[in-house]
Amino acid sequence: MTTLAGTLFVVATPIGNLQDMSPRALQVLKDVQLIAAEDTRHSARLMQHFGIGTPMTACHDHNERGKGERLVERLLAGDDIALISDAGTPLISDPGYHLVRQAREAGVKVSPVPGACALIAALSAAGMPSDRFAFEGFLPAKAHGRRQRLQSMAAEDRTWMIYEAPHRLLECLQDMQQVLGNERRVLLARELTKTFETLHAAPLAELVAWVAADSDQQRGECVLVVEGAPQPDADAVGDEALRVLDLLLAEMPVKRAAKLASEITGVRKNLLYQIALERTGE
Repeated sequence: MTTLAGTLFVVATPIGNLQDMSPRALQVLKDVQLIAAEDTRHSARLMQHFGIGTPMTACHDHNERGKGERLVERLLAGDDIALISDAGTPLISDPGYHLVRQAREAGVKVSPVPGACALIAALSAAGMPSDRFAFEGFLPAKAHGRRQRLQSMAAEDRTWMIYEAPHRLLECLQDMQQVLGNERRVLLARELTKTFETLHAAPLAELVAWVAADSDQQRGECVLVVEGAPQPDADAVGDEALRVLDLLLAEMPVKRAAKLASEITGVRKNLLYQIALERTGE
């Protein structure tokens, strides 16, 4: 008789407020044969609170590849396993990627049990465009690498987010101010869903001063939500765009010149076409 493979459940847990634990997540954690936890000692308190006695095993950055092979063997033998991180949704700047990939490559069903996620919670309350966004995880701990990463994101026009450790928060914000300028708007979301939850948005110059003046704002888990870079006004026709247009008009028909000038300068083609008609008297 062939044993049906089990399911790997990727289970989100609360990021602070235990009431955010979903009924489905509780049932899955009770029903599976094993829970793979980032830190079994940390998660033991969560299990004790909800009266869950399912056995746990550690699955973290340092053992995930080797442990994943053994967990997949159990899944293939028919066991259901739940993967959890210390808080929030696994794999979001937390371990689990290798296990999930190994399970999928082995043909094991992987089922998400959605719930709390700090970056989505912060974005939902930031008041910044959320139809398109980017997540950069944790920036490099050292200043040089951090500034390089920030420079690579400086022109990003989408809202973007990072996680930051509390002891590096002020340094990170100061680097942001240096790279992105004083006026870029950033939201600090700290201790989300917890007693001292803080969501404070301001231009970087103001936010840096606010955090520097209050050491309490340099404690707890932090998400930074960064406003996308302002984009040039496509209707603004500068001297350079007009110079390009005039050079092209000297060599080709109006329609072709307007099209190429638009591609070169980013100014709207229809606007350049109207200007070209006026300059040529057509």
